[in-house]
Amino acid sequence: MTARTQASALDELVHERGEWRRAGLTVVFTNGCFDLLHAGHVSLLEAARAAGDVLIVGLNSDDSVRRLKGEGRPILPQHERAETLLAFEAVDRVVIYDADTPAQVIGALVPDVLVKGADWGPGEIVGADVVEAAGGRVLRIALEPGRSTSALVDRVRGS
Repeated sequence: MTARTQASALDELVHERGEWRRAGLTVVFTNGCFDLLHAGHVSLLEAARAAGDVLIVGLNSDDSVRRLKGEGRPILPQHERAETLLAFEAVDRVVIYDADTPAQVIGALVPDVLVKGADWGPGEIVGADVVEAAGGRVLRIALEPGRSTSALVDRVRGS
C-alpha cells in the first residue's frame, strides 16, 4: 500500500475497498473532526488500526466542523488535518466528507470494523446498522480521561 499525503476521493476508496476485500484484508473505519490532534486521538487511531489491516479515517470538512462545533472551529483547515492524520503510521487513507455524519461514506465503503469512542452509546453510532448487517462489527474504544479537543481549545483560549 502506498503512503498518501492528501485525502482520497470516496470513489477511489470504494475501488480500493474492493481490492482489499478480494485480498482478504480487514478494513477499519473511524471518523471525527480531528481538530488539534492530541494523545487521546493517537490512542484511538492506534486501537482502530490494531482491529484490522487497513484504517480509513473519515474527516469532517471545515464546513461540517463549523456546523457541529460553532464559529471559530476548526482551528486547522481540512487539508492540514488530513495531512497530519496521514503522517501517522496507523492511518492508511483519509476521506473528507461535508455532511454532519459519515453515513454516506460508511454506506459506500461498508467497512468490516467501525470504531468510535466509548462516549458514543451503542444506539448512537452512525453506520453501525450498515456494518453489522454486512457481518461486520462495531468497536467502542475507551477514551483517555480529560483528553478532548474542545477542552484543549478552551484551555488555549483561556476560557
